[in-house]
Amino acid sequence: MSIYSQRPLDFSGLRTVGLEERGGKVKIADFATVYRKGSGVAGLLDSLPHILAGDSFRAVVDAIAAARARARAIVWGLGGHVIKCGLAPVLIDLMERGYATSFALNGASSIHDFEIALAGHTSEDVEAVLPDGRFGAAEETGRDMNRAIVEGNRAGVGMGEALGKWLAGKIDGPACHSLLAQAYRHATPVTVHVAIGTDTPHTHPAADAAAIGSTSHRDFRLFASLVADLHDGGVYLNVGSAVVLPEVFLKAVSAVRNLGRPLAGFTTVNLDFLQHYRPLANVVHRPHAGGAGGQGYAITGHHELMIPLLAAALIEQDS
Repeated sequence: MSIYSQRPLDFSGLRTVGLEERGGKVKIADFATVYRKGSGVAGLLDSLPHILAGDSFRAVVDAIAAARARARAIVWGLGGHVIKCGLAPVLIDLMERGYATSFALNGASSIHDFEIALAGHTSEDVEAVLPDGRFGAAEETGRDMNRAIVEGNRAGVGMGEALGKWLAGKIDGPACHSLLAQAYRHATPVTVHVAIGTDTPHTHPAADAAAIGSTSHRDFRLFASLVADLHDGGVYLNVGSAVVLPEVFLKAVSAVRNLGRPLAGFTTVNLDFLQHYRPLANVVHRPHAGGAGGQGYAITGHHELMIPLLAAALIEQDS
């Protein structure tokens, strides 16, 4: 005899339904197919199941290809991990092919790219140098980035253009792998969005807070104009930024609409190895609320795998 006063529910009268009548969301027709040797990237994409991320990935490829065909904006927002995983050459190639019309960077991605251009390496061992305070104390990084920012502020340009212009004279050697430098040469807009204190150059003696704030705010205004160009078929990709760029993007979307500019019917994508609250809310869902139309996609995977795969799929569109 059970000690519980509640008696188990009697299921003998439960009504059942046949499998055929019930149906199912997953069908054999949607299953993956075996990859055929020699079929290449196109064959790989065709072999993916027509379920969840398989269809989402194909939809993202199609949206970017359609945006290029219609001369709509394709804006890539990049976190630091994307650059320090060695993906700048892939992004530069996509830019040259017309699959990236502008880039938005957080402070970390601009630092990694700048150091690659200067020295051919980046990403210090934080645990090894933090105990004695050497973390973030690289002389050339702090000195030269701040110098470029101050010069850019005097010229009335944004931080992205200022850093790209400064690096453009170093185009031989490591700078050929710099997204900032190559985008400047290509006249492709790059905006940089910083929060004071988040980036190592802010602790350097050469840091000019007024110049940093002014150039980054100028870039925010430029970014808003680039976001306005997403209307009716553009694509915004947030790649590896969990906080800063999703917040910047949402504010730009609101400002554009507040100013009476139409902004609807575009595609947003969050690509990351973890799905965080802000990218899902601010990039994937909120911009399409209230009848704005368009579609948001969240695709999870390591940048060093997913970005080359996405690039390869887009390049296949050219052939």
